[in-house]
Amino acid sequence: MKEKILVTGGTGYIGSHTVVELQNAGYDVVIVDNLSNSSADVVDNIEAVSGIRPAFEKIDCLDYAGLEGVFAKYQGIKAIIHFAASKAVGESVQKPLLYYRNNIGSLINLLELMPKYGVEGIVFSSSCTVYGQPDVLPVTEKAPIKKAESPYGNTKQINEEIIQDTVASGSPISAILLRYFNPIGAHPTALLGELPNGVPQNLVPYIVQTAIGIREKLSIFGNDYNTPDGTCIRDYINVVDLAKAHVVAIARILEKKQKAKVEVFNIGTGRGLSVLELVQAFEKSTGVKLNYQIAPRRAGDIEKVWADPSLANNELGWKADTPIEDTLLSAWKWQLHLREKGIQ
Repeated sequence: MKEKILVTGGTGYIGSHTVVELQNAGYDVVIVDNLSNSSADVVDNIEAVSGIRPAFEKIDCLDYAGLEGVFAKYQGIKAIIHFAASKAVGESVQKPLLYYRNNIGSLINLLELMPKYGVEGIVFSSSCTVYGQPDVLPVTEKAPIKKAESPYGNTKQINEEIIQDTVASGSPISAILLRYFNPIGAHPTALLGELPNGVPQNLVPYIVQTAIGIREKLSIFGNDYNTPDGTCIRDYINVVDLAKAHVVAIARILEKKQKAKVEVFNIGTGRGLSVLELVQAFEKSTGVKLNYQIAPRRAGDIEKVWADPSLANNELGWKADTPIEDTLLSAWKWQLHLREKGIQ
């Protein structure tokens, strides 16, 4: 068995797919999750996909003693992938203190415990939100960090700075910050996918819930942006492709291949798609017509952003190559699977 990896938030959307890819690569995985935005059943589904049951501990990363107990129980954790965070932009505006306490406190606890238990490195789940509306597209890692549009975005910026400062202080750890763009889709088996609580905040879950009849219609917020069809443009990345980026980042840390103690990579496809293009691709790949309407612009939405992923392509040897139609079809199959299970 390869090295032991701790995945916080490992029963969440991106976390669960990453656990599967880590297991496929031979790593021994320990999941920590407080199940605030996921279900313990996900552990069963991970086992069904990979054939291996990961260790699971229901613990909040704000619980320092509980978290330390995990490091003591599972001796020899070599690296961490840190997903555990609150992530709804709108909610963060309503409840900023919840976001600052949860997202920043959990990281600080991990960084304090890592040297104590000989953990070599951390892969941090960051976001393209740190760039705001970029001055130049596509966005490279050298693009300036803009003032955050939300407390959620601000926690990503602050956490990146905390990691940089901790490593610069001489802490014997290294880090890779993965700034990802818009993860969508589900596992090809339809056993893992995105299951938002309540009304979806993200576009693709709303699309598939509208297609299956849970939502009456999809609202497209604004068609008067400075884009070819007037709708916002994003870089949509397949969640399994994204998960694989974390696996190569872990290998880079453990094999001591980093060129700096803290490295930053954009994780995207390099291709921008508008909301209307995404809707049309969904209809084409599934054969399902969507009921949608144009609605007024939504506050805080960035007009257009997509990645220049060449650094990740060249340095990590990683590339997002799943066709958008396949990705959207996987999201639809996941929604059909939920209907079969009576979940939605």
